[in-house]
Amino acid sequence: MCGIVGLFLKDPKLEPRLGAMLTDMLITMTDRGPDSAGIAIYSDSKTGHGKITVQSATPDVDFKNLDADLGAALGKPVLMLVKSTHAVLEVPAGQLDAARSALTALRPGIKVMSSGEGIEIYKEVGLPKDVAARFEVAKMHGTHGIGHTRMATESAVTTMGAHPFSTGPDQCLVHNGSLSNHNGVRRELKRLGMTFETENDTEVGAAFVSHKLQEGETLGQALEATLTDLDGFFTFVVGTKDGFGVVRDPIACKPAVMAETDQYVAFGSEYRALVNLPGIESARVWEPEPATVYFWER
Repeated sequence: MCGIVGLFLKDPKLEPRLGAMLTDMLITMTDRGPDSAGIAIYSDSKTGHGKITVQSATPDVDFKNLDADLGAALGKPVLMLVKSTHAVLEVPAGQLDAARSALTALRPGIKVMSSGEGIEIYKEVGLPKDVAARFEVAKMHGTHGIGHTRMATESAVTTMGAHPFSTGPDQCLVHNGSLSNHNGVRRELKRLGMTFETENDTEVGAAFVSHKLQEGETLGQALEATLTDLDGFFTFVVGTKDGFGVVRDPIACKPAVMAETDQYVAFGSEYRALVNLPGIESARVWEPEPATVYFWER
């Protein structure tokens, strides 16, 4: 099962409503994945700064003075916004890698959800409505975002097993389906220097795309490569700093629908995820073709 939603805004006037619209879409998909949920929100970056979103099982301990401790390690001031079990750390853009290394030493128990110039990822175990409310996603502004409701089939129900998976700067992926060759692909990606936090097959899909982008391929080329190098049933929605892309495997047995207007492009596992979007009654609505890449960028 699992449910996927995505929204790419063409009209800047809708940006204050991005979080609210994605929240509504995600909640509509609850019965496709009630065990955990997650959402990635992209917003325009502050010049010269980047963001690292982290998660902790003991936030009262791990987040206490974390901004001061990380700032001392970097020699630069760090801002921190705490949202329940997650915190967003704003650091100088050129020190994202150094900040991640410092976090490992300063707070070994925290997990990095995402890093980059514009991305923030929030995910936890629980119903989509509860996860969205916990992080006040409906209040968030942004340019585009993707979300996922999970029904676990091949790994445990945990925070780290929830989607989206982020394996590169300003990159993330959500997935409905199952990859049959993920163990072999994981071994090859590890050989090439990629690291993994879980045994989840979706993390392999995310790392595969990230590796292709690191090699200089475009998002379209990276998604095309999934069709030849990854085996199984899948619908992928991938987020990047500039937009998002969609691809379905050649059999395309996992449901998907898209809609486009002058104001946005939207994706849902089912049409009911799109019904409350503005102007949906006049949108161009279609089912993405099998083995076909779609992507939109700013």
